[in-house]
Formats: sequence, structure tokens, C-alpha cells
Amino acid sequence: MKNILNKLTNHEVLTKDEAKNVLINISNGDYNPSQISAFLTIFMMRSINIEELAGFREALLDLCIRVDLSAYNTIDLVGTGGDGKDTFNISTLASFVTAGAGIKVAKHGNYGVSSISGSSNVMEKMGIKFSNDPDYIEKCIDKAGIAILHAPLFHPAMKNVGSIRKELAVKTFFNMLGPMVNPSFPKNQLLGVFNLELARMYAYLYQNTDVNFTILHSLDGYDEVSLTGPTKIITNTMEGMLNPSDFGVRLLAQSEIHGGNSIEESAEIFASIISGKGTEAQNNVVCANAALAIATVTKCTPLDGFGLAKESLLSRNAHKALKKLQELSKLKN
Repeated sequence: MKNILNKLTNHEVLTKDEAKNVLINISNGDYNPSQISAFLTIFMMRSINIEELAGFREALLDLCIRVDLSAYNTIDLVGTGGDGKDTFNISTLASFVTAGAGIKVAKHGNYGVSSISGSSNVMEKMGIKFSNDPDYIEKCIDKAGIAILHAPLFHPAMKNVGSIRKELAVKTFFNMLGPMVNPSFPKNQLLGVFNLELARMYAYLYQNTDVNFTILHSLDGYDEVSLTGPTKIITNTMEGMLNPSDFGVRLLAQSEIHGGNSIEESAEIFASIISGKGTEAQNNVVCANAALAIATVTKCTPLDGFGLAKESLLSRNAHKALKKLQELSKLKN
């Protein structure tokens, strides 16, 4: 690690292989917490480059505990976090709405690090049991249309950085990696990122894969479709901008999509929206994100996707997916 740190502090960049080897060594417990902390801190002070990001991603995918869902045409809806916006759990709610619309969802998530409540925090509060048992995960996909893949159970390489990330409590390059290392290798992905530079890097990396993807970034800083302004999207075949009018809805104020101030409040907001008691703004922002997931898989328009998402939410099909997942969790030993 000393050589790596010297290289980085001299403003040099890592090769793809060097980046990959550092993460493998971290997972093997070869470095102490101070060294890991220093390594993470350097990447908070300068941009990560494409080779480094590719190496880190390759290491985590090589080291992960894989789960085979290749029999299903799954999608993951996931954001990097780290946008500092403290919204409610939009992508997690949109995942259930997408499942309620009949699309299989393999939702990769974790506890909040730089946010108040991550996907796993609210799922835990809702009584969802985390497991890396492949039979259980497949049963969830089959019966509920959605499985929750809690990142630490599939990425043993992360255990040596988990406590350090929590203590730092700011976004690190692991925020950038999380969406790209789903252990089920879904065929489709909706990926929200916290800036345009990262959107470009994601697009470069994903164009060299066989994943059907949509990358998005709201221009006012959100890692999801916020409906508070225009959203940049990049897919396998196009780049463009989406406005609230493309979903047939009005522009929102940022205050309308703010989240809770605690995990408990976040869970209450989640329960309210999924049970059909959300505000118009909350429903619309959830359905706009689900609409892009539906459009990614089915190739429909965002407007048509929004109609299907709204039907899933208001008919309570999304809520049924949650209830089924809760039932399966209770049966899990």
C-alpha cells in the first residue's frame, strides 16, 4: 500500500490492474484501517479515472458471491447516493412499482452511509429479511417479482471498509461502485448517478458489456429522476433530456420530495406511499423512475411507462409485491 499511496499523492493514476489488485488486497485484510482510510480519502480529493473505476469494479465482481437469476429478465433500479439531497427512498419504492407492473426486479442495496436512510435500512424496518441463499432469492423473484440483494452479504470484500466508510460518513468511490456490482448480473439496469462526469464514465464502461442500460442524472444534482428539472439520460442507443412534461406531470419543488430525518420517518414515508397514501408529488416522482425502468425493459415510451407505473401503484400491485416479500421473509429461517 505504501507504494500505491506514494503514487497517488504524487498525482499519478493507477492502472486498471493496480486498482483491481488494491481492492483484492483490501478484501484479503492485507492493509490496516489507517491505510484504507488514506486510500479512500485521496479519491475524495480528486476525480477517479475510467481505468481505476474499471479495475475496482472488476475486483468486486470477481470477488462477489454470485446468484444466478439468468432464467429471469431482471432489472436493478439503483442510485449511487452521495447527492446530498436527502430524498425519501425513491428508487426502492420505484423498484416495487416496477415489480407490480410485472417486471422482475433484482434490487441491490445497502445501509445508508452518506444518507440518513439507505435502501437496506428501510427494507429492514419493513420486515424484509436479507439472505444470500439462492433458493430464497429465486423464490422472492418468482413469487413477489422482486428480490432484495443486501450488498454486504454478497460482497465479502466490503467488510474491511464498511466501518471505515461509516466513520467517514461521506461519499467515497464505493458509492460509484455500488450500482455496478449487482451479484445477480441483471440483464437490465437503471442507474442513477450524482454528476454528469460519472454518467459519462458509466456509459463508457457499460457500452463494453451486454447489459441493457439507462443511466440518468437530474441536472440539479439528483441521482434519480427528481421532476425538479431536466434529467439527462444515456442508453445503449441514445442520449437525451427528459422533462417532467415527458411524463405528463408538472415541475416539482425540491421540498416536495424531501425524505425523513430518521430511518423511522423514512420507513413511515415509504409505507404511506406504497399503500396509496402518498402526495401527488411523491407518487409522480416514484412513478417517473419506475417508468424509466419499465421503458428500459419493454422499450415503451417514458409516458407509456409512467401510465403502467401509476396503475401498479394505485391498483396496489406494488403493495402486493411488498406484502408477498414480507410473507416470504417471515417463512425464512
